[in-house]
Amino acid sequence: MFLIFSFILRSESTPLPTGLKTDHLENPIGIDNPSPRLTWRIDDSRQGALQSAYRIIVDIDSMKMLKGEGSIWDSGKVNSDNQLATYDGKNLDPFTKYYWRVTVWDGSEQESMSGIQSFETGMMDIGNWQGNWIGDGKDIHYEAAPYFRKKFETNKEIASARVYIAVAGLYELHVNGEKIGNHRLDPMYTRFDRRNLYLTHDVTTQLQKGENVIGVTLGNGWYNHQAMGVWDFHRAPWRNRPTFCLDLRITYTDGTVETISTNLSWKKTDSPIIKNNIYTAEHYDARLELNGWSKPGFDDSKWHGVGLRGVPSQNVTAQQLRPIRNVSTFPAKSVNKIDAQTYVFDFGQNMSGVTEIKVTGEEGTELRIKHGERLYDNGRVDMSNIDVYYRGDAEKDPFQTDILILSGKKEDQFMARFNYKGFRYVEVTSSKPIQLDENSITAHFMHSDVPPVGKIETSSDLINKIWKATNNAYLSNLMGYPTDCPQREKNGWTGDAHFAIETALYNFDGITVYEKWLADHRDEQQPNGVLPDIIPTGGWGYGTHNGLDWTSTIAIIPWEIYRFYGDSKLLEDCYDNIKRYVDYVDRTSPEGLTSWGRGDWVPVKSRSNLELTSSIYFYVDATILAEAAELFGKEADHRYYTTLAGKIKNAINKKYLDRETGMYASGTQTELSMPLQWKVVPEDIAPKVAQNLARKVEETGFHLDVGTLGAKAILNALSENGYPEIAYKVAVQDTYPSWGWWIVNGATTLLENWDLAATRDISDNHMMFGDVGAWFFKGLGGIYPDAAQPGFKHIILRPHFEKSLERFDAQFQSPRGLIRSQWEWKKRKIRYHVVVPPNSSATLYLPDYIKGDKLVKLDAGTHDLTFTVGK
Repeated sequence: MFLIFSFILRSESTPLPTGLKTDHLENPIGIDNPSPRLTWRIDDSRQGALQSAYRIIVDIDSMKMLKGEGSIWDSGKVNSDNQLATYDGKNLDPFTKYYWRVTVWDGSEQESMSGIQSFETGMMDIGNWQGNWIGDGKDIHYEAAPYFRKKFETNKEIASARVYIAVAGLYELHVNGEKIGNHRLDPMYTRFDRRNLYLTHDVTTQLQKGENVIGVTLGNGWYNHQAMGVWDFHRAPWRNRPTFCLDLRITYTDGTVETISTNLSWKKTDSPIIKNNIYTAEHYDARLELNGWSKPGFDDSKWHGVGLRGVPSQNVTAQQLRPIRNVSTFPAKSVNKIDAQTYVFDFGQNMSGVTEIKVTGEEGTELRIKHGERLYDNGRVDMSNIDVYYRGDAEKDPFQTDILILSGKKEDQFMARFNYKGFRYVEVTSSKPIQLDENSITAHFMHSDVPPVGKIETSSDLINKIWKATNNAYLSNLMGYPTDCPQREKNGWTGDAHFAIETALYNFDGITVYEKWLADHRDEQQPNGVLPDIIPTGGWGYGTHNGLDWTSTIAIIPWEIYRFYGDSKLLEDCYDNIKRYVDYVDRTSPEGLTSWGRGDWVPVKSRSNLELTSSIYFYVDATILAEAAELFGKEADHRYYTTLAGKIKNAINKKYLDRETGMYASGTQTELSMPLQWKVVPEDIAPKVAQNLARKVEETGFHLDVGTLGAKAILNALSENGYPEIAYKVAVQDTYPSWGWWIVNGATTLLENWDLAATRDISDNHMMFGDVGAWFFKGLGGIYPDAAQPGFKHIILRPHFEKSLERFDAQFQSPRGLIRSQWEWKKRKIRYHVVVPPNSSATLYLPDYIKGDKLVKLDAGTHDLTFTVGK
């Protein structure tokens, strides 16, 4: 083995390519994409910095990289300001590490070369697997999680070693007693009978000369849903006992390769995990621990043989997305000892995740570790708001309640491996007296580990808390797919995800998660174009309400990814699916109007017209499809769907718009804000409609009277149509009903219901009202992508300098670098600090109350401006 040192020498007057990624990941291993996307940013502090050209080189020999040579691909000098290029070299081989770097030229033809980055291919084709799929021979009702073990010898010096492991279910991998990696809940949840994911692990340093051991633990996950719930996952067509296939590929320094694979030589036994359900909890008997079970020298003579299994699907492909991890750790804020056998812990934060307990006690003592979001008046954990859809045995498999049986021989330590929960409070009840304190239990906030890219800081403590709570709710509901809640359902509700997609992308680099989830959409779509409410699904959700306001994810999310990243791959991958979806609605709604949808879910009071709201989303989807058709050069489609969008828009306005009064339908906040938000209103009527919306909001004392659809639209509709001050009053309202009302009542995440006293739809960790998190960036910071120059190549800036807010700062790490919109009031002047990233430009649109020019062109760099407010 050898190390590569790449020294970058440059002057301050030259750009430096940095932040290199392959398919939006840093130095990934085990990718299957034959044409990966290569992206980079530019570090260049000069005013007006730009890229005029680039050159990419790729090779398997890192030393050639140092010389600036690439025999696998050399793009040559490409005169372009693009910072995303699709690999276009020789066919990529499987199991191969490729090195790459990029050279960029600035506007003065000065060039600079990046450091060396890499990507490594995986199987590339299902035919390259050597292992068999194996299992423990038990049926779907067997409860104990199995251990698998394989020992083998290596006698030569190892250059590299990779484990490729595909699993239906969940797994943990051990090599020579060491757990490999820090991921949780791998592989991600898919429609298992249509697509299975595998992972690649670098285990070079874990192997040794002589005897080695591979150990695998399997969990049920969503593949074998043993718990009973209303969503029918126990009847999923793929349901089976967990199974896996593994290849350990060892490359020796002499160039030879050896593969250790799953076959009938492996052994298995039951683990101490005596029950595991992704939906409920995990049960662990510490008396059954097998110390050293995955180490060399362990006596496995009493273990049993394995059985062969069929491959769950013919599509076994690499898992290329940000993993789930225990990202943050929370100690207990307080502990309430109810009695000698009962303790309640408060972690001060609602979250998704698991708890880790350390405890001693008599052998056989049973601890029940209950996780919930609320407390009864007596201080005990109340789960009545989240266990309503559970239909299992509340005694043998209690909801969100881990069970730990103590060994009596040591301090036992337990953390669920194949489950997660939504909670703030934890109640531990023991069959015998035990001693616990605030150090006995730790909470782990567990979610897809997407890098944060956005930040909001203001002089308003309420805004800061709403922004933080929104992000906590978003992360709590990101587990390789976006969910509605981390406790009651854990379902991939489509509407919840697209309502919050802009909040997601302003705050986190989540493209890889959405690429995976839209592949799930493509797996679930029926031939006629219909999609289910929840994705993935075991069959539930193809009902009568799985319509446009929810399942428009198939169009909206790829479009937003394109706008934010400037990457059209997801939109192109989904193009035929969007078309099939829109065509289905077109066939069933020939007049351009449709009532297919769920409606303005969980409204405060007013009910909005279902045909109006569903038809608006029909228009949105047809418009996106027309834009995508133009982007991909599909001229006939572009003409057809542009005409269709116009037809839908005209049908909506003909039936629901009163041009005299500027009212839509009955004039609810949702019915007025949605046509404004989605640009359905004729331009000449828009001011009148916006005025009506503003008056409606004033009539409620600047409170919300909307459900999910209106919550997505109302702040944008007001801000973008002349009423930013009213939007601000709604956003920072702190009495019922409002986002602030939740915060002043102690919420640390967003809730499912505006009414704290509601008796249904009352999860305390929901994301469906989360668009407020995006509005802070747009409505106050004024940061907008430009679809004509996506990926923030051109930035639209429309800040609102709210008079009642002393200072505001929005920072967003776009694909091209930091965008910052920071302002502060100084009496009648506003100091405005703007950062435009290298190789980008911005157009600043100033509000009417600012003296002077209302439109300012900004090039890359830092800009400090001062504005005077007119009388």
